[in-house]
Amino acid sequence: MQLTAPAARATGIRDTDGMAVASFVLGLLGLLVLNVFLGPIAVALASIALRRGTARRGRALLGLGLGVADLVVLAAFMSADNTMSWSL
Repeated sequence: MQLTAPAARATGIRDTDGMAVASFVLGLLGLLVLNVFLGPIAVALASIALRRGTARRGRALLGLGLGVADLVVLAAFMSADNTMSWSL
């Protein structure tokens, strides 16, 4: 006799949707400030959200693209300045 029903995992879907939106926001912010930190975080969150099957697939893909763009911008400015960081 089973006393409790198995727990439904509805929060997992919301978690992955939140990760997709967070990757988009962090990727967008990373184009302006702290792209060395925010870019990889955006890529990681987007990858996890896509792997878990988020309903916000477009946001996760945008977050992934923006995270990669953050790293490309960082590399371009670093090579132009010949330093480990960039400034305007």
